[in-house]
Amino acid sequence: MNSQADVEGTPLIKPSSTDHPLYDSVVEACRSVFDPEIPVSVFDLGLIYTIEIDAENAVSVIMTLTAPGCPVAGEMPGWVADAIEPLPGVKQVDVALTFEPMWGMEMMSDEAKLELGFM
Repeated sequence: MNSQADVEGTPLIKPSSTDHPLYDSVVEACRSVFDPEIPVSVFDLGLIYTIEIDAENAVSVIMTLTAPGCPVAGEMPGWVADAIEPLPGVKQVDVALTFEPMWGMEMMSDEAKLELGFM
């Protein structure tokens, strides 16, 4: 039974390991991957939901796409993994796709909104 009280306070997006020493370099690596249809990085578009880094420096990324029918849906997680894997100290990378919650323009960074003329 799923009441509103059970769901209240549960984040829709799992928190990232922002205090991990590798976090900033993983974010920069994600910023090097661009959506081919939009000239903005997948990170600034808000497509990277969670960057989790464990004690052994294994990186787990949960990401989404602007739309489920995105023509590069099968390729984009690999691009993100390929950007992160060469970073010094990274043990392994796992990138998973999700569509929960659905991506929306409000997830874009202010820089992305400016770049695309939404601000």
